[in-house]
Amino acid sequence: MNHIAHWIGGATRKGTSGRVGPVHNPATGEQIAEVDLASESEVNQAVAVAREAAEGWRAASLAKRAAVLFTFRELLAGRKDALAAIVTREHGKVAADAAGEVARGLENVEFATGIPHLMKGGFSEQAATGVDVYSIRQPLGVVAGITPFNFPAMVPLWMCATAIAAGNAFVLKPSEKDPSAALWLAGLWREAGLPDGVFTVVNGDKEAVDAILAHPDVAAVSFVGSTPIARYIYETGTANGKRVQALGGAKNHMVVLPDAELDAAADAAISAGYGAAGERCMAISVVVAVGEIADPLVAAIAERLPGIRIGDGADPGSEMGPLISAQHRDRVASYIEAGVTAGAKVIEDGRKSGRIPEKGFFLGATLLDNVTPEMSVYTDEIFGPVLSVVRVETYAEAVELINSNEYGNGTAIFTRDGGAARRFQFDVNAGMVGVNVPIPVPVAYYSFGGWKASLFGDTHMYGPDGIHFFTRSKVVTSRWPDPGTSKIDLGFPQTDKSDLPKP
Repeated sequence: MNHIAHWIGGATRKGTSGRVGPVHNPATGEQIAEVDLASESEVNQAVAVAREAAEGWRAASLAKRAAVLFTFRELLAGRKDALAAIVTREHGKVAADAAGEVARGLENVEFATGIPHLMKGGFSEQAATGVDVYSIRQPLGVVAGITPFNFPAMVPLWMCATAIAAGNAFVLKPSEKDPSAALWLAGLWREAGLPDGVFTVVNGDKEAVDAILAHPDVAAVSFVGSTPIARYIYETGTANGKRVQALGGAKNHMVVLPDAELDAAADAAISAGYGAAGERCMAISVVVAVGEIADPLVAAIAERLPGIRIGDGADPGSEMGPLISAQHRDRVASYIEAGVTAGAKVIEDGRKSGRIPEKGFFLGATLLDNVTPEMSVYTDEIFGPVLSVVRVETYAEAVELINSNEYGNGTAIFTRDGGAARRFQFDVNAGMVGVNVPIPVPVAYYSFGGWKASLFGDTHMYGPDGIHFFTRSKVVTSRWPDPGTSKIDLGFPQTDKSDLPKP
């Protein structure tokens, strides 16, 4: 049995808590490893090492930091297939999807290599007579990331590349369901020349999370996961004086107007709804069919479903892999039953598909029509290959449906009408909007984040917002007076406006 340990001080370190968790290959259902689950004392030891490393790393020049990031980027680009294979083995997503995950993580590393430019402040000469004012950005110290199972490589790279480039030491608590990608990244950071202790991996469950949230030396916490846990992370972390960004769940809607290109909309709904078996926070889970396009759209989606090849992600022919665990598969299946009971029309039932392997945690693609906002299959984040179709008569009804939903992560509109698309991006209450793009995840030089119950905290993730989150601003006001020109002045300091013309 493979044993997965922590990474502390630049080396693997076996856990001492006596607790371990199982790691499975979801495509076979077999346990392939066990992972250490850290205790509070182990987290404290890891943070202490990170704190010491943070002092030296902060003092490193921007040129040195950029050089390490460039080297890390080159190593990651050269070995991306190896990381993707690890993702496929422990998460289950197919090879093409795993490769895409690594590629999007790599984009964020590339953004972070520009840290000498990204850390520049502002300078105002002669703000008052002989006085200059300028701003600088400085790292926070020790920061932490708590990442989900569905993107075991990409989300850690979203966080750690920016945090490390900005001069922080980074402590990662990956999902205990698929932790090997995090350990692989740790080895790559060390090979790239990152000083020991600047990147740390502490495996664990809630005990490790709570220890991170309570530790006084952890200045900030970045999180991606479900909304209930995101709310808990945000409330607990901020109560302990930390800066927190906690990205939660989603119920992403895709509006299809009557003038949309039918085949493109159907292809997009399938790609965005069933990719990664629906285990994406940006997956389309609701198709909002407006008016007369509903019947042909449902038919077009249904026609394509038998062609989805479901199987082991390591098989190049597979297009959709398994779910992460047997428990999660059964939970998703229970939503299908709940939808049927509530009156939804089953177009395709993934529980009864004869095209899925007998072993592993598989569930077929499911399509439900005539779903209403009262059904649990609509209200809850299912996080599986279940696509619901809600029918409305007008554009206004579609927007109201989205805006009244508790989530606001991403949304999309399919139309040929530029005016309708522009109106949609203005009207809709969501953090990320796609126009004929079903999964509008921003490129690395923008930032990722939702609205409403999809984000707790004010700062989005990676890109410019990532730099802002992992640094704090300091403003310096300076004067270099000539000898003998100083005087006592008990008045409140103000800028010199004596040379302004009198009214």
